[in-house]
Amino acid sequence: MSYFNALGLEKEPFSTSPDPEFFYRSASHDTALKRLEISVRLRRGLNLILGDVGTGKTTLSRALLQIFKDESDFIFHMILDPHYKSEYQFLLSLVRMFGITPAFKSTLDFKEALQKYLFQKSIDENKTIILLIDEGQKMTPENLEVLRMLLNYETNEFKLLQLVIMAQVELMPRIKRIRNFIDRIALKYTINPLDEAETKEMIGFRLRQAGLNNPHSLFNDEAVQLVYQYTQGYPRKIAMLCHDALESIVMRDLSVVDARIIESLRQDLKEV
Repeated sequence: MSYFNALGLEKEPFSTSPDPEFFYRSASHDTALKRLEISVRLRRGLNLILGDVGTGKTTLSRALLQIFKDESDFIFHMILDPHYKSEYQFLLSLVRMFGITPAFKSTLDFKEALQKYLFQKSIDENKTIILLIDEGQKMTPENLEVLRMLLNYETNEFKLLQLVIMAQVELMPRIKRIRNFIDRIALKYTINPLDEAETKEMIGFRLRQAGLNNPHSLFNDEAVQLVYQYTQGYPRKIAMLCHDALESIVMRDLSVVDARIIESLRQDLKEV
């Protein structure tokens, strides 16, 4: 039997999968999401969301997709791992993703086909095309230059491609080295880890989403304080530690996560 069933939960509350239903909107995450939505709707171009590993960038991207899921005028394409070894591979991936079949297959053909596609969709069909790239810090300078080129396509009022990049902060020095790229950034926002109060709210929110009417009955205040202390407010680490804590009290036939449980799990908290 799953541990969450034993605790009266309907679902797994502390999965590390990027499920929008369990996306806790801290002040930082809420601001990032709202600003992203506005920028995409206004078709402003390049949006850059930065944050350390485990701060919730991927889940934020899924929450953005959820906002637009019923709006057919917004067409999202997503790249989960942008580590392409060459400009040719990156362009080939883009034309395939967009459903383009160019007559020839050189890099120049791909670029011309992408330009034609963006003009047709954005102007002739009045669609908003969004390319969402996760793990943006993996992009090479060569392929960042491809994105800079795509951002050149615009009308007097808006950019033809809306680009959302989720990345670790190490991406910024590479962007700064590319001429005329950093000044194309319409939105740059850094997601911060949660504070202690938000850590408590995140734990309660996820337990409620999982079907528990009284979420604070499972974690006492001392346990929450230690969760924050040991995770420093990083959502992924919070989820991992809380999952292990619930599993631990089921195995020990206990009903509440207290400080002793969290302390016992400290050494098992993985680096993420």
